[in-house]
Amino acid sequence: MPTLLAPSLSPPAAARRRAAWPWVATVLRIGLGVVAIAAGASKIGDIPASVRAVRAYELLPEPLVVAAGSALPFVEIVLGALLVTGLLTRWAALGFGLLLVAFAVGIASAWARGLAIDCGCFGGGGAIDPDQTQYLVDLLRDVALIAVAAVLVRHPRSRLSLDSALDLEPVRKELN
Repeated sequence: MPTLLAPSLSPPAAARRRAAWPWVATVLRIGLGVVAIAAGASKIGDIPASVRAVRAYELLPEPLVVAAGSALPFVEIVLGALLVTGLLTRWAALGFGLLLVAFAVGIASAWARGLAIDCGCFGGGGAIDPDQTQYLVDLLRDVALIAVAAVLVRHPRSRLSLDSALDLEPVRKELN
């Protein structure tokens, strides 16, 4: 009787998948970390612009706008550095993933409310001509990055990481 379920991987295929995963996770981890560092680095030289970008979303009270806009570049750089070095990978991916969720909610909210702003994701930000908004592109990028972060939260084990060197992520028997 034929089965509707996908056939299980043969032992050699499963072994190859297990062997390849840490390298795939390494590429995802470093890529996500580089994005976080680039986002933070693009803002850190102009903190007032970062504050203006947060203010443009019209979501937070002014004291939180200043705090969030001022801290955001530093948080992004720290989370990016943790991801690139592979230190506390699961927690860094979770932190950056939650930031990306907040960014996506902010972008969707601005779009729904008819605001014409640049996301400020990589510097800049604030009011722009309505024809220059790129909300869909920004949201799709954030959703893709959220997916990468979620994969790393679930399967943080990777090569060339301080987690492995310091034995902070115990090796599991199942595919991790």
